[in-house]
Amino acid sequence: MNLANKLTLFRIILAPVFLVIFLVFREYAWTIPVLWIIFIVSEVTDYFDGFVARKFNQTSDFGKLFDPFADTLVQITYFLCFIIDRLWGDSIFPVILFLLIIYREFGILFLRNLMLKKGITLGASIYGKIKTVAYIVAVGAALLVFSLERQIHEPHTHTQAITETMLPYFKTGSLVIFALSVLFSIISFFDYLSKYKKTESVKQETT
Repeated sequence: MNLANKLTLFRIILAPVFLVIFLVFREYAWTIPVLWIIFIVSEVTDYFDGFVARKFNQTSDFGKLFDPFADTLVQITYFLCFIIDRLWGDSIFPVILFLLIIYREFGILFLRNLMLKKGITLGASIYGKIKTVAYIVAVGAALLVFSLERQIHEPHTHTQAITETMLPYFKTGSLVIFALSVLFSIISFFDYLSKYKKTESVKQETT
């Protein structure tokens, strides 16, 4: 566990903290700023673990798998929060799109295991990185909608009328971003699948 991997581990630890605060303490006034702090710290940490790994030559096969695993765990936790949010009202994200993400992640896990058997470490591709950025933007948009919804229910808010008028547009924008992130995740899956097929072709040519 070098410094880069410790930063990745810290990001994993923040995920259940976000979940508990979102579900258990959602009615408290301090919830919104704390959730934003956790979200921002988590994503900043995601940048720095890669920076540290490259800067101090701490890249490893373990890190190449640990980092995308942490990304997936954290992002699915965020998405799950906004799916479960339908218990208190309208869910920001539709369940069917969330299921597509879950199926995609299990598919990637299966491919990674197959390639590990061949001694190949399947790290994040460019499409996987685009998918990760899209996930981050989608979560940020959903958290913004959640924050605005809470503001509407706060008494004596000067911007309450404006926020209530604009909220449907923010919800639509959040949904569109989430749908795009799902699309990128599916594209990245087929990219990984293509890489796996190439390894199979090379194996057949050498045997």
